[in-house]
Amino acid sequence: MAKDRKKRKEIKRKLLHKYRLVILNESTFEEKISFKLNRLNVFVTGTLFIIVLIGVTTLIIAFTPLREYIPGYSSTKLKRQATELTYKTDSLVTVLNYTNRYLDNVRLVLRGDIENNQVNRDSLFDQYKLDPSTVDLTPIREDLLLREEVELEDKYNLFERNIENMGTLLFSPINGTLVQGFDAKTKHYAVDLVAPKDTPVKSIADGTVLFAEWTSETGYVIIVEHQEGLTSVYKHNGSLSKSQGDLVKAGEVIASIGNTGELTTGPHLHFELWRRGKPVDPQNYIDFN
Repeated sequence: MAKDRKKRKEIKRKLLHKYRLVILNESTFEEKISFKLNRLNVFVTGTLFIIVLIGVTTLIIAFTPLREYIPGYSSTKLKRQATELTYKTDSLVTVLNYTNRYLDNVRLVLRGDIENNQVNRDSLFDQYKLDPSTVDLTPIREDLLLREEVELEDKYNLFERNIENMGTLLFSPINGTLVQGFDAKTKHYAVDLVAPKDTPVKSIADGTVLFAEWTSETGYVIIVEHQEGLTSVYKHNGSLSKSQGDLVKAGEVIASIGNTGELTTGPHLHFELWRRGKPVDPQNYIDFN
């Protein structure tokens, strides 16, 4: 016990023993500054200095742009730019996919090709088949009251209601002679109309010009998109009056009859009508007589 007490006193004496730190002029040995220190003060002061230095360094790294110069830290600006470029790239890819799909549809229209989708008609109705014996067809009270109300309205109605669907009214592109009709078997998805050269070709309805260019096989071609999924195609024109993106009205002149392209046999209009990506017979929609 005595040895331990003596050892502790010796340690305490060494920690608290006074020392003097003197700064002298080397030439004259004149005393400039002097400090009274002990080992405990030096240890405490050094520890506090190290803690403060670590704290200041941490704050500089965390809240100032200087951290970008430390290896392993990335720039906030570069991260923001990388994120923006990622979003822009994703948007450009989406736009590119839509554009490619649009060009594929235009190519199909120009070539007159359609997909051969064979569907079993009976299989489409299998899911809707019901057993009449399992269905309760007894009218409910609300249904009977509604029927009586409708019968009373019709009984005293002086005017007949027009419930017939009149369909879409389209104009004839030209006043000409129909020489060849629509024939899906021979892949002639159009009607050919003969008329004098330079006869005005008119839009069948309001729409937007999707395509207006020269092609080697069908000459000057113009394609107009209309409402209700209709697209009209005019081929072998002598000249075009509209450009891509133009808005046209029903009956407005968009081209003139010509004899352009490798597949033409004389001045005529090769007119196609597409509905929701499928060719349809224009005579079902337009009266060419």
